[in-house]
Amino acid sequence: MQAAGLDPLESRGSPFQAAMGANRTWDNGTRHNVTLHEPLPALYEFLPAVYSAICAVGLTGNTAVIYVILRVPKMTTVTNVFILNLAVANGLFTLVLPVNITEHLLQRWPFGELLCKLVLAVDHYNIFSSIYFLATMSVDRSLVVLATTQSRHVPRRTLRGAEITSLCVWISVTIMVLPFFAFAGVYSNELQVTSCGLSFPQPERAWFKASRIYLLVLGFLVPVRTLCVLCVDLLRRLWALQLHSRALGKAKRKVTTLVLAMLAVGLLCWTPFHLASIVALTTDLPQTPLVISIFYVITSLSYTSSCLNPFLYAFL
Repeated sequence: MQAAGLDPLESRGSPFQAAMGANRTWDNGTRHNVTLHEPLPALYEFLPAVYSAICAVGLTGNTAVIYVILRVPKMTTVTNVFILNLAVANGLFTLVLPVNITEHLLQRWPFGELLCKLVLAVDHYNIFSSIYFLATMSVDRSLVVLATTQSRHVPRRTLRGAEITSLCVWISVTIMVLPFFAFAGVYSNELQVTSCGLSFPQPERAWFKASRIYLLVLGFLVPVRTLCVLCVDLLRRLWALQLHSRALGKAKRKVTTLVLAMLAVGLLCWTPFHLASIVALTTDLPQTPLVISIFYVITSLSYTSSCLNPFLYAFL
């Protein structure tokens, strides 16, 4: 019998289960055992307020971004098409946060399997779409700066092209999310507490690890490696432009600064989450209130990414 370490996605999909210090066992006889070894951490009581604030700010901010881009003609630019899609993804995620808050307050999952699948799918949509739209914007900015250094225009950089690219990102993310939708389900532990989470076939431990590796590689390592290469190249070219010419106009500098700021915030919010996944994969942490509280802070930080971009968009 082998117990899994606390995983950040466990606290995302089943907050009560994770907060209880659920020692999840992976043998042939017992699935999802939950035993109360430790009291609930003090932070647990504040999570509904934190999630509610993120929901209110994120939903308001992203709705405002969507409205402005769609209603103001001069805001219809290639970069803003990508920002619009990112705002849609973040706004969609904030819409399901009240469901997580309700589960948290009731300390069980009362909504049935279909909504469980939808909530976990939207949660993973947020993980994948955030990083891939940031990567798309970084590629776009790199092409613009590269073209500026060579005194030419970016070929086929049109609104239509941005819309097609965004559609391709959504299709790719949908394909990546499908396994999580398929394995999401409602189950009961030995205390008959219903939870919404990922339910895998045997050998369950191996499937669990595979799902974490899948998320880590496709949702973080691959896009972040691309982002790092692009950002280093982009900053190098920007430095050369500032030293030798005024080729990069004020408007282009502002947009480039915005994209870099959004990228920095995205990495700041998501890197601890994925590092926690690595810890969960490689170690069996003790399920103490302190450890669980740290994982809740990390999870809340990743949630916060959905409400910060509108502020960057407004002030940069």
